[in-house]
Amino acid sequence: MKREIVFRNIDGKPGRHLAVTPETAATEHLSVGYINLSAEVPSVSFDCGVNEKVLLCMKGEANVTVNGKPFLLGLYDALYIPRDSSVTVRANGASLLESSAPVEKAYDVRLVRWLDASVDPKLHMSIGQESMHRELYQLVSENVAAGRLLVGPTFSNKGNWTSWPPHEHRDTLEEVYVYFNMPAPGFGIQLAYSDTQYPDVMVPVREGDAVVVHHGYHPNVAVPGHAINFVWILCAKREGVDRRYGVVNVQPEFKPQ
Repeated sequence: MKREIVFRNIDGKPGRHLAVTPETAATEHLSVGYINLSAEVPSVSFDCGVNEKVLLCMKGEANVTVNGKPFLLGLYDALYIPRDSSVTVRANGASLLESSAPVEKAYDVRLVRWLDASVDPKLHMSIGQESMHRELYQLVSENVAAGRLLVGPTFSNKGNWTSWPPHEHRDTLEEVYVYFNMPAPGFGIQLAYSDTQYPDVMVPVREGDAVVVHHGYHPNVAVPGHAINFVWILCAKREGVDRRYGVVNVQPEFKPQ
């Protein structure tokens, strides 16, 4: 089976669907998908098995029960769920981004509120100036005990570059970008390359798309008049050992002087 890099409209189906998996994508551990709930499909239930998970509320609000304990998730709230958990999600008009990876150890369930992260200088960063400025949030990062997953959104200014200067993750982390809040006709261009002459990926991306960017430098850019916003999902290749945010190689030509 061909393992894909680019996935279109992963947010489009009702119910729960994991579109990016080690069986379908160029990932070893990481899976990514959406849970879309409405009057048509008001709830889903599942067992995590050996996988830790992060649910990130992208639209509306949802009631999530983990091993009998209830949590209410509002916009951009994130919930870390340990392996071996039983989960039920209920909502009437909500979308949640689900990321998943297998782990050996069970960690604690943890809710991270978007509003709390927004005022925490360790979790909310304004990065870059002018044409590469963006707002980055580490919702599930080293603030949450976990084995592999790190998750957060990045918001760009209109027409800006992000993930700049170009960087790579030293073969210690897998990564998927999932694009959101980019209403038509807006779109962006995602690149991923080791050889600047022959990029591995150079594709237009729109709201609901996902791109695996686990190797090479991977900057992106929004078209003029529109923003490129995405959730970055990092997955440590070695549980615990490689789960560190910000450990990167910057493309030498663009290293700050």
